[in-house]
Amino acid sequence: MNTDSPLPRALVIDDEPDLRELLDITLSRMGLAVETAEDLASARRLLAGSGPFALCLTDMRLPDGNGLSLIKEISRDHPDLPVAMITAYGKVEDAVTALKYGAFDFVSKPVDLEALRNLVRTALQIHQDDLERAEAAAPSDDEEKPSGRSGPDRTPVSDRETRLLTERLIGTSEAIQKVRRTISKLARSQAPVMITGASGTGKELAARLIHDLGPRAEQPFVAVNCGAIPSELMESEFFGHVKGSFTGADSDKEGLFEAANGGTLFLDEVADLPLNMQVKLLRVIQEKTVRPIGGRSEQRIDVRILSASHKTLKPLVEAGDFRHDLYYRLNVIELHMPTLGERPEDIPLLARHFLDSIAEQWGEPARELDGAALESLTRHAFSGNVRELINILQRAITLADGQTIQSRDLSMDESPQQEAAAPVRPEDRNLDDYIEDVERQVLEHALKEARYNKTETARQLGITFRSLRYKLKKYGID
Repeated sequence: MNTDSPLPRALVIDDEPDLRELLDITLSRMGLAVETAEDLASARRLLAGSGPFALCLTDMRLPDGNGLSLIKEISRDHPDLPVAMITAYGKVEDAVTALKYGAFDFVSKPVDLEALRNLVRTALQIHQDDLERAEAAAPSDDEEKPSGRSGPDRTPVSDRETRLLTERLIGTSEAIQKVRRTISKLARSQAPVMITGASGTGKELAARLIHDLGPRAEQPFVAVNCGAIPSELMESEFFGHVKGSFTGADSDKEGLFEAANGGTLFLDEVADLPLNMQVKLLRVIQEKTVRPIGGRSEQRIDVRILSASHKTLKPLVEAGDFRHDLYYRLNVIELHMPTLGERPEDIPLLARHFLDSIAEQWGEPARELDGAALESLTRHAFSGNVRELINILQRAITLADGQTIQSRDLSMDESPQQEAAAPVRPEDRNLDDYIEDVERQVLEHALKEARYNKTETARQLGITFRSLRYKLKKYGID
């Protein structure tokens, strides 16, 4: 094949001649110049000597080795080449492993051509975005060119990407810079991401950035709080229903998966999904199809899944409260959002940003923090993190008499963490009494931060609403 072709080039690696031919024909009709290889040795020769590729599709099992080794090599030596794995039907473990090794997506045998076309379009968009980043980052003729090859940790970043990352993830700490670098990499992939972190650390913000910086940016971003949907309505919310499928179904309803088709579905507080819904969600992720309640046929969907939880899922898996197969399918790559305690040096920048933002929203002059107030904020143990910081600043702007916010305007209680850390003498109280005191303080603090919204309080504490009501009654908290 002519390697000087202006068409984007694709490399297909599979030892089945019929499948190679099918993939060759399908990709050629999409406007790609296709090279094929039947084993790893042939693929390596093509990668080394026939010019750049825009896409690589490789089978899992090949006559002279495993496709995973090729994915590793491509991630290391050709970081701008999107590679997807062709896996056997039902081999979820293979797909997850490929994504962990650097594949941006996978397609199962027998190959569904529409799913393949969606994958190819996404890969080409990723490749085009990488070319634009590289062009934007390339030095001019009179600038000194950097030495050494570009690699996964030195992927060129566009001006737009830099702007979005710095505008939305405010701070200069190493912790937040690491988050920015990770998000930049995750945006190139289609792998499921589990975003972890305490309440108020910005998990949905991170999910939106991954979406906005990736090839699906022009498609829908749909966010859903899994803990806020009543269990009896959950299947209809996720998958939709057809008119007349149950009492009250007066018209067809589009589900969340359909609404996010082509884009990203963000499952917030995924730990709150009941087990029966976990089974159905796993099937949709594996099959990439949904069937509305009362529907007669499956509808193919192309959705990237991002998840988040302030709970640690591993103990839930071990306790049998969260399916291990769904956990490993969602937690292919983990992104941890740091607490404010992990990046206290960012608090002054965050405070300045939110003071300006609140003033703009409320149509008021921007306020300033005096030195003592800023020190109080920096030393405060934020149980609610950025969300709590915003609430404190909103309250302070309301209470402050002038343009300068003082410590007394912040109205910050001593944090439960600080109170719990105080030394306790055994002769003062027994252990049960002490634990109850700490729990009462945590409940009262959480209620204040949630402005006495019990549903929000239960969510922030990571407990059920019923459990919260029991504890409030136990301690006589109204």
